[in-house]
Amino acid sequence: MGDRRELKIGDLTIRHPYVLAPMAGVTDLPFRLLCKEQGAGLLCMEMVSAKALQYKNKNTKALLSIHPEEYPVSLQLFGSEPDVISEQAKALEELPFQILDINMGCPVPKVVKNGEGSALMKQPRLVHEIVSRTVKATRKPVTVKIRKGFDDTCVNAVEIARIIEDAGAAAVAVHGRTREQYYSGKADWDIIRQVKEAVRIPVIGNGDVTCVQDALHMMEQTGCDGVMIGRGARGNPWIFRELKCYDETGRIPPRPEIGEIREMMLRHARLQVKYKGEYSGIREMRGHVSWYTRGLRGSARLREEINKVETYQELEELLQEKLM
Repeated sequence: MGDRRELKIGDLTIRHPYVLAPMAGVTDLPFRLLCKEQGAGLLCMEMVSAKALQYKNKNTKALLSIHPEEYPVSLQLFGSEPDVISEQAKALEELPFQILDINMGCPVPKVVKNGEGSALMKQPRLVHEIVSRTVKATRKPVTVKIRKGFDDTCVNAVEIARIIEDAGAAAVAVHGRTREQYYSGKADWDIIRQVKEAVRIPVIGNGDVTCVQDALHMMEQTGCDGVMIGRGARGNPWIFRELKCYDETGRIPPRPEIGEIREMMLRHARLQVKYKGEYSGIREMRGHVSWYTRGLRGSARLREEINKVETYQELEELLQEKLM
């Protein structure tokens, strides 16, 4: 097969065009490190509020930790005020991330209510101003994540992508659902194809990729330059190993067996404890364990019991006992 696919964003060449999507509460430093090890080409951090940064919010600062082993990494800001986003882009420039991403796709009500995230899809002029001012404010390549549109009456990903390109962005990621759909129904890959045909900057497709075949089909059907994987990577960092292996050898390695899944969970938990302390780290692992064990024998009972686990020791004992 050969290493035939590369993704170029600005002056950065990403050897495997498979991107870990930014997901609040999921793509923190421990999980990103595991996905990188497995072969993810680009890692996206959890989205950070430009306004919270402006007000020096302590919790927001914790979201900015970056490890040298995870390069290249993309830092994602969200907001709706061009001066705030561009000022924060400039203020963060010395941090060791390689790409600055602007979120125009988040469907969460409290974000949308503030006119941020996917609400920006309804404001083409504002999109241009945010992107052009941010591009001028930073030397790093600026990318933007959008959706198909806000709702079925406002399917305007092509128009918004052209505006983003015109404003100087280096790439655009397109999730094939409207804001109103959230994550329900089927992602419309045809809108990704339309965006790809409309702009010259790289287009990264996103939506409904849960295995190697999905990623290959998306690339074939849309012509997109890269594939962004979100929910398909939760509890499944191996998806990046499988994609990388397929790119290099044409083969898809076997799915991990139960012992490997258990080991990955325990490594993940150790990283959580290392970076967040045992109290927060183990509590946050509860959700991850549910994702890792989906579909495994006895997983329903394990998921009931995981919510009582408070220490690494308890987690290890539970996994040893339940995942034989």
